[in-house]
Amino acid sequence: MKKVFLVLLLLLSIIITACSHSRSNSPVSRTGFAFDTVVTITIYDSQKEDVLSECLALCEEYESLFSATLEGSEVWNINHANGNAVEVSYDTAALIQSALYYCGHSQGVLDLTLRPIAEEWDISGQMEKASGNMDYEYYIPSDQTLSELLGHVNYKNVILMDADGNEIDSHDNLSDDTDYFVMLKDSQSAIDLGFIAKGYIADQLKKYLLSENIGSGIISLGGNILLVGSKPDGSPFQVGIQKPFGAPNEVISTVQKSDVSIVSSGCYERFFITNDNEKERTVYHHIFDITTGYPVQNNLLGVTIFSDSSVEGDALSTYCYLLGLEKGLEYIRSLDDVDAVFVTKDYEVIPSY
Repeated sequence: MKKVFLVLLLLLSIIITACSHSRSNSPVSRTGFAFDTVVTITIYDSQKEDVLSECLALCEEYESLFSATLEGSEVWNINHANGNAVEVSYDTAALIQSALYYCGHSQGVLDLTLRPIAEEWDISGQMEKASGNMDYEYYIPSDQTLSELLGHVNYKNVILMDADGNEIDSHDNLSDDTDYFVMLKDSQSAIDLGFIAKGYIADQLKKYLLSENIGSGIISLGGNILLVGSKPDGSPFQVGIQKPFGAPNEVISTVQKSDVSIVSSGCYERFFITNDNEKERTVYHHIFDITTGYPVQNNLLGVTIFSDSSVEGDALSTYCYLLGLEKGLEYIRSLDDVDAVFVTKDYEVIPSY
């Protein structure tokens, strides 16, 4: 499927004011496009620009495995196998295992089999159509259609197993020299790893940069930011949380951070707005309520998660957005080494710390 650049509002912007006394510590960046988002890798070592090309190549490789829309990807093959087992790579197995863990941890509030719902709404596709047609009428699926599709949404339909057919659970250790297979018990089910894939990719890119002795850098995959170390002078990066629905680079809050993952989810990233009646407008976005099939409606515009792992931040930012402010705050405060910032519809910024 041909990729189309989508104009997305990014929750995060990185404000970098690093000064360097050494030419080798000057920042160098490379930008590409993967998973329908702009990818920018910045390192503070101008002598190792070649690693930037390798990072972008890794992004393309992971997209060829994880994309639900790219024909021939491992996820696409799973979704079109009519319930038959599909052999997958170690990375796809590891990502699906992580996704299943967070689905179970959230008691199904997160669900990697929401693909049929996302396809029916086609938020990004409708945004594209409307951008070139002022008279475009947005499609809102009926309750009956969504109810029928939800009958095929259940993360427990996804079976990860080894070559002997032994089911692998979320706590088993995987090995990169073992063959893995994935099967959907419901042939009309389909998986979408979009809620967690960018986090996994960011974590793998950081591992690669560290293996190349890169001690200072920034990995940006849309709303996923992963800081590698601190600035070359040892000071933290200044991170700006962008104002939802604001102008590009318009921040609503800033924090000082080093060597941490910063991931955001919100209703302003991919959305369209309709006038349901004369007084109210409804924002239809890409984060769906598992109980209704509709985009979740609550008192939040966005959630930003600060954690060690980007895959954790990816999952928890979506989870906390779905939970809403009160339950989301309660949940985050029950965790160790994870912080969050919640932005309400009144543009109130509420940190968990």
